Amino acid sequence: MTKSVLICAALAMTASLSFAQKFTSPPADTSLTIGGKTITIKYSAPSVHGRQIFGDGGLISHDPHYPVWRAGANPATALHTEADLDIQGLHVPAGDYTLFVNVADPDRWEFIVSKDTKEWGLAYKPDKDLGRVKMEMSKPPALIETYKMTLSSTGGNSGKLQLEWENHIASVSFKAK
Repeated sequence: MTKSVLICAALAMTASLSFAQKFTSPPADTSLTIGGKTITIKYSAPSVHGRQIFGDGGLISHDPHYPVWRAGANPATALHTEADLDIQGLHVPAGDYTLFVNVADPDRWEFIVSKDTKEWGLAYKPDKDLGRVKMEMSKPPALIETYKMTLSSTGGNSGKLQLEWENHIASVSFKAK
């Protein structure tokens, strides 16, 4: 090969790697210990990158299981809890689950806990739902570029899970038993 062909190939590879890195969704997690028992959520954190995310024509509306979203990117969002949980009236026994969100109405989300833990992020199966609960919604003061999930204590055996991305903040309260 000539020197110019090698240089062109190297430039093309560098450009494609830079583009791929720009749109990666790195792994992330959040955890909380209540009463000596740990609750952990593992997810991938996508970024807005100037795109519309929710609503008609948004990025999420192109997923095959829309309006159900995998609550992250890449592999399914995984919940592991050592404690039995009461998520706003939904009983979630200690164990492993997959989390989804129904975003049919971008301003009224529904939190979904799935018993199926063997799927990849886009393989949602409604018959595997453990249950669903309405989420409390609010608007951030500014656009949230990178998706974030946060587990936090609200005192005693109570906590909150908060999802933040784009122009949306959604949360559910829970009690550990």
